[in-house]
Amino acid sequence: MLEPIRTWIRPAGNRRLAERVGTMLSNIGIRLNGDRPQDIQVHDPRFYRRVLAEGSVGLGESYMDGWWDCQALDDLICALLSADLDHQVRSHFDAWDYLKARLINLQKGRRSYRVGEHHYDLGNDFYRRMLDRRMVYSCGYWDSDHPAEIEATPEGLNRAQERKLDLCARKLYLQPGMRVLDIGCGWGGTAAYLAEQYGVEVTGITISRAQAEWAEAHCKDLPVTIRLEDYRDTARHLAGKFDRIVSIGMFEHVGFKNYQTYMDAARRLLTPDGLFLLHTIAGNRRQVRTDPWIARYIFPNSMAPYIGNLGDAMAGRFIAEDWQNIGPHYDPTLRAWHRNVNSHAEALSKRNSQFNERFFRMWRYYLLSCAGAFRARRNQVWQIVLSPNGYPGAYRRPDDP
Repeated sequence: MLEPIRTWIRPAGNRRLAERVGTMLSNIGIRLNGDRPQDIQVHDPRFYRRVLAEGSVGLGESYMDGWWDCQALDDLICALLSADLDHQVRSHFDAWDYLKARLINLQKGRRSYRVGEHHYDLGNDFYRRMLDRRMVYSCGYWDSDHPAEIEATPEGLNRAQERKLDLCARKLYLQPGMRVLDIGCGWGGTAAYLAEQYGVEVTGITISRAQAEWAEAHCKDLPVTIRLEDYRDTARHLAGKFDRIVSIGMFEHVGFKNYQTYMDAARRLLTPDGLFLLHTIAGNRRQVRTDPWIARYIFPNSMAPYIGNLGDAMAGRFIAEDWQNIGPHYDPTLRAWHRNVNSHAEALSKRNSQFNERFFRMWRYYLLSCAGAFRARRNQVWQIVLSPNGYPGAYRRPDDP
């Protein structure tokens, strides 16, 4: 007797949930099962309950599971974030992640290595196909004088990353023979570029074994030393050894409980007249953890700092000489990475069973949702030039290349 009742109730409940989700989306110009690229195509009616109950995690996981699709995923996410819908739909994951981040130092000790093991050790072959020729895994700096089509070419991405590296080098006023520390050196692309183009000696540190092995092999003929270690360990035995420090795309893994520790370490490593360039993704609100889906599947224990977080951490340690936002350049960078992954998906799946359909759906959601977030200006990218005691005279930002 109960089964017919359940059968009748379930479709009725799904209809109500679908109407609720449909109303929320129609208010921002998105249609359920519409015919435009930004519209959502629902394949499984369980999608509605899941996204309302689980928020960000439910939206991302149901996409990974194939419950819905969207031709222009980046446009969809841009619309959702521009309307602040993510803050209107909350789940139990939000409360748990907030409490965990508040009570536990998620980026201390062995936990600091987790993101390297989970994300950056995914495989050098995978990242070689996704990134530019120097394997720089951070926001490029695109030449606005070129047409948008340049983004779709490998040379366009190569040029954008080298423009970014050159911008960083010129902001640091590098001179031959200077000793440079690269905190979070990745696959050594920045270290190699600075050594080749500016004649400096570079020490790069990373918490990813796969990155360290690649960087050592590709920098072996350059004045570059690669160390597999945490920045806190580096500060203990190399204090005062560096004329310049550069850190690109690493600060997102430091965590708000360690911001002052990080700035103390950088200050200890730098000479009194040195310069430090910090390049980091940033948010518009004070927070203690990242998006729950990103934390679960992409960057464990990560978070983007707010301007107030950095101000508190710098206080009494550094003088901010220059502060530039290049956040809009991350949108085309992420779309270029997505095109590269798509073009190599078949070859990658043949080489490694880990790269299956669900993996590529996860990766597509990651890259295009982040592109949408930067397009909505929810996220920023700051390049901050810091000095311990003030740059002699007035610091002047170099002109763009």
